[in-house]
Amino acid sequence: MTGTVFFVGAGPGDPQLLTLKGRDLIARAGAILFAGSLVSEAATQWAPADCEIADSKDMTLQQIVEWLITRAQKNETVIRLQTGDPGLYGALIEMVQPLDAANIPVSVVPGVTSAMASMAAACESLTLPEVTQTVIFTRVEGRTPMPEGESLAELAAHHSTICMYLSITLLKTIRKELLIAGWSDQSPILVVQKASWPNEEKIVRGTLADIRERCLEEGITAQAMIVASPTLGARHWSELKKSKLYDASFTHRFRKASTEEKQP
Repeated sequence: MTGTVFFVGAGPGDPQLLTLKGRDLIARAGAILFAGSLVSEAATQWAPADCEIADSKDMTLQQIVEWLITRAQKNETVIRLQTGDPGLYGALIEMVQPLDAANIPVSVVPGVTSAMASMAAACESLTLPEVTQTVIFTRVEGRTPMPEGESLAELAAHHSTICMYLSITLLKTIRKELLIAGWSDQSPILVVQKASWPNEEKIVRGTLADIRERCLEEGITAQAMIVASPTLGARHWSELKKSKLYDASFTHRFRKASTEEKQP
């Protein structure tokens, strides 16, 4: 009888943003393999004293899988601790397939992704009524090609919120593609490096025209989320469309519409 390998989302950086389920699994783990290039070792602080903890930053996929299989043969609970959410740019299926082939039980625990943490750090909203109700998670084509129909220019043509992962070194390309899609050089851009990481988070605001220069001035060259959105800066708008959900004239299953809103 083998143990179970749990793919646990470590969240964006702050260990306090681990889910309770993830933390509880860490607390009973016999072995933990964490992605040290992206996950703080502080996320393992709840592990038992005798838990085997290893860093995978210099491992290949095959070595990672072999480590997980070997430990699952000796421990009831084995954890692969991954940055953000395991299912988003996490090579999840590439690791699960050989575990399936080895008859190792697998379970996935979701985590907070850096797009959410970045917008929270900046006190911004991904969506706004009558501005955009759509959020796109993507990356810019570099050494890894993008599927047909998913170029940044094609996605940006929707003029919705775009959260760009793994792309901070490609800001020139981002500007070019967004301009092709009809965005203005004055469009607001948000960059957050190491969102939620204690004492390491950096927030940079700019426009499509100057965000690259601003990031270079701050020394931001890795581990950064880029957000282009028509919602950015809404906190300071003089006029804002309100959500229908809380409109006194709007009926839903928990409240009937009223013609006059009662004063508090």
